[in-house]
Amino acid sequence: MSSMHWSFKRSFLATTVFSIFCSGVGFAQTGPVMLSSPDQQLAMQFTTITEKGAASSEGKLVYSVTFHGKQLLDASALALELTNQPALGSNVQIVESTPGKGSDDYALIAGKAGKVHDQYNKIELRVVENSGPKRTLLIEARAYNDGIAFRYVLPEQDAIKELRLKQEDTEFRISTDATTWALELPNYRSSYESEYVKLPISAFSNQGGVSSNFLIGLPLLLHSPGTAWMALTEADLEGNAGMYVTNPSGNWAGHWFVSKLSPRIDDPSLALSTTLPYHSAWRVLLVADQPGKLMESNIITDLNSPNRVRDTSWIQPGKASWNWWAGDIGPDGKSAFTTKNMEYYVDFAAKSGFPYMLLDAGWADGRDITKLRGNVDVPELVRYAATKHVKVWIWLYSVSVMDQMKEAFPLYEKWGVAGVKIDFVNRDDQEGIKFYYDVAREAAAHHLMVDFHGASKPWGIERTYPNVLSYEAVLGAENNKVGRRDSPVDRSVFPFTRMIAGPLDYTPGGFNNVTEDGFVARDQSPMIMGTRAQQLALYVVFQTPFQMVSDSPQAYANQPAFKFIHDVPTQWDSMHVINGEPGEFVTIARSHGQEWYLGSTTNWTPRELRVPLDFLGAGHYVAEIYEDAPDAALHPQHVTIRKQVVTKGEKLTLKLASGGGCAIRFIPQHSN
Repeated sequence: MSSMHWSFKRSFLATTVFSIFCSGVGFAQTGPVMLSSPDQQLAMQFTTITEKGAASSEGKLVYSVTFHGKQLLDASALALELTNQPALGSNVQIVESTPGKGSDDYALIAGKAGKVHDQYNKIELRVVENSGPKRTLLIEARAYNDGIAFRYVLPEQDAIKELRLKQEDTEFRISTDATTWALELPNYRSSYESEYVKLPISAFSNQGGVSSNFLIGLPLLLHSPGTAWMALTEADLEGNAGMYVTNPSGNWAGHWFVSKLSPRIDDPSLALSTTLPYHSAWRVLLVADQPGKLMESNIITDLNSPNRVRDTSWIQPGKASWNWWAGDIGPDGKSAFTTKNMEYYVDFAAKSGFPYMLLDAGWADGRDITKLRGNVDVPELVRYAATKHVKVWIWLYSVSVMDQMKEAFPLYEKWGVAGVKIDFVNRDDQEGIKFYYDVAREAAAHHLMVDFHGASKPWGIERTYPNVLSYEAVLGAENNKVGRRDSPVDRSVFPFTRMIAGPLDYTPGGFNNVTEDGFVARDQSPMIMGTRAQQLALYVVFQTPFQMVSDSPQAYANQPAFKFIHDVPTQWDSMHVINGEPGEFVTIARSHGQEWYLGSTTNWTPRELRVPLDFLGAGHYVAEIYEDAPDAALHPQHVTIRKQVVTKGEKLTLKLASGGGCAIRFIPQHSN
C-alpha cells in the first residue's frame, strides 16, 4: 500500500460531511455524503439506495451531480463486476468519509497552458459490504470548478486475492435527454477515426425489443439546455483498459449510459487481470455554462502522475515537412521514395525554419524496423538534415514496435532520430494501454519524442511523459486522399469533442483548396475542402505540438499566405475560447510569449463574427490578418492579407466565407 496514499487532511469544511470511523462491524454513514467545488456551483452526492430507489443506510452505492443547483445526473450506480464473485457495490454501506482539499500546480511543455494552477475539494469514501466476505471498496472523488472526477480503489484485502475484473458498471444517468455529439465506433479495435454524430441520448437506446448496441468512444460531448454543457471522458489510464459507454436502457425514455471497458484480447471475458492494491482510471465529467470552457479545462492532465522525465531539454514541439500527404513529389514533379527526394523535404523544412522533417512509411525492411529496405537510407538522411539544422522523425508500425522497441529505440538514438510516429495502434485494452506507457518510457530513455497515430483518445499521459507530443484519433486531412470526406463541418466539431481530451495530430496545411462540389479524392496533389484561410486558422484552433505542414514544397512556393504557417508556433502559454458552437463555428486565441494568435473557422455556413480583443495585453498590437477573400466561396484558394493596429478592448469583425476561416497574428507594436 506504500505506493498509494489514502490519507487525507481533515481541513475541508466547504460542504457538510459526516464522518464516522468504523472498525469491525462498523456503522453506516448517517446521511448522504456531499462534495462541492471550491466555487460551490458544482456538487456531488454519494449515498446508498434500496432497489425501489429510496435512500437507505445500506444498499446500492450511487452518486448524483448538480450544477448551479440544477440536477445534472440522477442517482447513478457505482459497481465492479469480479469473476466468480457478486458485484461489489450492490449491497454495501458507507462506513467512513474523509474530506480534504488540494491544488494542482505544474508546468506543461506542450499543453493548453504553460503553467497550471487548479484548486479542488476532495473526499474519500470507505464502503464495506453488508454480508458475505465483507469486501472493502474506496471511492476517491474530486470537485473542481470546471468538473468532477472519481475513481475506484481496491486496497489489499483477504477477500480478494487476485483482481479479475469482468466489467465496471459505472452509470451516467443524465437528468434530461441531452443532445450528444457521439463518436460511434465499430468495435474495441479501431483507430478512433470516425465522425461525431449529433443525436439525443435516447437515440442510442436498445429499442423495440430488438437487440442493438452502439459503442461510443470518448470524449462524449453532451448539452442539457438550461442546465449545462458536459464532456464525459477519463484520465490516468495506467494499469487499466480504455472506457467506452453504451446506452442499455431499451426504451425511448432511456437517456443514460453505462461504462464498457475494452476487453482483453487473450480473454475477452475479462477487462483486467491484476493484483491489489488497484485503482481505476479517473471517470471525468467536465461541466460548464458554455462549450468553449470545456476546451480550456486542464483537469485531464491534473489527474495524471507528475512528469517522470528528469531532463526535458530535448523535448521541443515544432512543425515538420512531410512527404506522405504530397505523394512523395520531388522537385521535378515526380513521385519518388528515395533518399535524394527526402532530402528535398529536408531542404524545404530548413528554408521554412521548421525544426523537423517526418519520413513516413516505407523505409523499413518489411516489419523489421531495425533494418532498412534500401530505398531511403535513414542514417544518411539524418546526417544530411543535421547539416541543415533539421531533425528527422520516422514512421513505425505499432506491431513492430511492440516486438522490437527494446532494440529499435537505442538504434534510432544512435542514428540521431528525433522522434517516432507510431501508427495503427488500434487498441486500448489492458495490454494496449500498457503499450502506450512502455513506448513513452522507453522512448524517453533514448531521447525520442512520440506521436501516436491511429490511436485511442488522449488521457493526460503527456504530463507524465512529456515526450508524448500528439495523438491522432479523428478524421483528418489525410483522409481526403482515399475518399473519406473531411470537411469544414468535421473541423467545427473536433475542437469541442476530441480536442477536449488533449493534443491531436490532424495534419492541416493543404493549399489545393476546393469547394464541396469541386472535391475529388486523389493521391497526387490531394484536394482539401474549404478555404485556404481556414487551413491557416487550424494551426491555432487545433492543439498540435508536433504539427505537420502537409502539402508539397511546390504548393507553398510564392504563396504569401504561407507566411502565417512559417510564423505560427506549436507551443502555447495560454488559450482562450472566444466563441463557438459544435459543428458550426469556433474562434480560439492562444498566446506565445508576448504575441497572440487567433484562429476562427466555420462550417459551410458563411458568418460575420464580432470578436472582442479582451485577451490582449496593454498597448498597441499590429494584427496581421489572413482572411477569406470576397470571392473565397467560389475560389477557396483566395486569401486577403492585411495589417491593422489594434488595442485591448476593441472588436474585430471577421467575415468567414462558406467553409472559411480567419487567422491572425498579434504582435506588440514595440517589438516591430
